[in-house]
Amino acid sequence: MTTEHRKRRTTPTRNTAFINQVIAALQADPGKLAIIRNNLNEYRQQQFLKRGFLLAIERFDWVFEATDDVKQICDQIMADDYIGNRLRRYPLLFKGVIN
Repeated sequence: MTTEHRKRRTTPTRNTAFINQVIAALQADPGKLAIIRNNLNEYRQQQFLKRGFLLAIERFDWVFEATDDVKQICDQIMADDYIGNRLRRYPLLFKGVIN
């Protein structure tokens, strides 16, 4: 019997440049966190969303509950852990942060 190892999902390369721009925009203007919060509320109200997207919204809620510090939030978005990977997988959460 062989054991299956789950391949750890990483951020798609097409999203990496976008996420880096989002991080730079958030650090330059912490008020843009309100845009992300508005996006979360907007998507939360939609009736049919993929389970993974709903999990990303929930994880972002956790991050916002843990801290309001922009640096810590940016560090969590870029973290190479479950939450960071989940947040980076759905770039729609950051819609409107970059002009």
